[in-house]
Amino acid sequence: MAEAENVDTADIPVEIPTVRDEDGRVSEDFLALVEAGVEAENAPALIGLVGDLHEADVADLIESLPEASRVPLVRLLGDEFDYATLTELDEAVRLRILEELPSDTLAEGIGELDSDDAVYILEDLDAEDQAAILDQLPYSDRVQLQRSLDYPEESAGRLMQTDFIAVPPFWSVGQTIDYMRESKDLPDTFHEIFAVDPGFRLTGSVPLDKILRTKRATKISAIMTEDPPTFKATDDREEVARSFERYNLVSAPAVDDAGRLVGMLMIDDIVDVIQEEAEEDLRGLAGLGDEEISDAVLVTARSRFNWLFVNLGTAILASVVISLFEGTIEAMVALAVLMPIVASMGGNAGTQTMTVAVRALATQELDGRNMWRVLRREVLVSLLNGVALATIIGVAAALWFASIGLGVVIGVAIVINLLFAGLSGLLIPVVLEKINVDPAIASSVFVTTVTDVVGFFAFLWIAALWFGLPL
Repeated sequence: MAEAENVDTADIPVEIPTVRDEDGRVSEDFLALVEAGVEAENAPALIGLVGDLHEADVADLIESLPEASRVPLVRLLGDEFDYATLTELDEAVRLRILEELPSDTLAEGIGELDSDDAVYILEDLDAEDQAAILDQLPYSDRVQLQRSLDYPEESAGRLMQTDFIAVPPFWSVGQTIDYMRESKDLPDTFHEIFAVDPGFRLTGSVPLDKILRTKRATKISAIMTEDPPTFKATDDREEVARSFERYNLVSAPAVDDAGRLVGMLMIDDIVDVIQEEAEEDLRGLAGLGDEEISDAVLVTARSRFNWLFVNLGTAILASVVISLFEGTIEAMVALAVLMPIVASMGGNAGTQTMTVAVRALATQELDGRNMWRVLRREVLVSLLNGVALATIIGVAAALWFASIGLGVVIGVAIVINLLFAGLSGLLIPVVLEKINVDPAIASSVFVTTVTDVVGFFAFLWIAALWFGLPL
């Protein structure tokens, strides 16, 4: 559990409460102390409370504060504020802070960050604000950051650190170690060094543990891996993250189209990508897009409205199907009582299959090679569950309404709807991906439509035939 250091001042208690409570949230007592410090504009007290905390703890603290206290806290912390904290904040909170801080303050703070963190912050700003900050940075830093910003938004170039260790392959291990000890421009964290030729093209890599275990006279070329896993700066970051996960990588070189070493990819940034992609898929399944919990009311309402409007259209379609059987429902009111069961069971079954399919597509576990095997499996699963549930619901309906025929009708309808639920839950995401529509966002609407329409139609049509009811 993170704790702040004890700070003996007249303005705050000697015993500082823990930063986080037992549930892992920012504690109310600590939050109250920080709010009081901000209100009193007591910079020394705030520095004592917050200055030595990890950036993730500071980020959670900022998000827990009232909006009016967030920027004042950053300003009062001054040089003690670690701008890496901004990378841990929700996008909406981060943008509000960036909008209210002067460009010279931002330039000073961002200039002290690793290049990947600096790019992460800068890419959220518009071109004019980016230029205002970059113009105040040293030329070498400005060129490096601008080069990273010039790569596509979802590319590896936006993730890579441009600070890394590169040496000639003919250097000895001793020379390399001495170079690292004497250099003042080493990256804060690195796990391997890279060997490059005179044209700065990558020729190999050596993990640090191997360097430390090797005698000083040994050449780098003798211990380097000549074909390390390498990524182009233009590669899609999701593909890069998948490769890191597949091959258990901790870091990897990034090269340009000519094979020249331009950066280093680190596992901490890859973990963020994996988490963001998983959250994106989860929100997409609910039709929420890139919504954050800190977004404003109007922004949230607007982002949700589009898919709710589409849902309205699909609901009307289901109602039209029901209206085709008005006479049937009027002749047997019990059908109106049981209809929601059929639609609900199909919707839930379809959502289960759809969720598995969308995730399998995202991780490339589902493709043309195993499509028919997976489809066959879903059909069998749907039939097994359909028969089991049909038996349970059929018996219950027969006892409830004292009608064996009604039990048979709803049982058959359940089997049919669960079969269509399994098929649509798998096929709809696959088809959407083929036509370049994000299956995570669009699938749920269409799957629900299929299960509602098929469920209502099958149940009412079979009932009309079985009991000889009017349509």
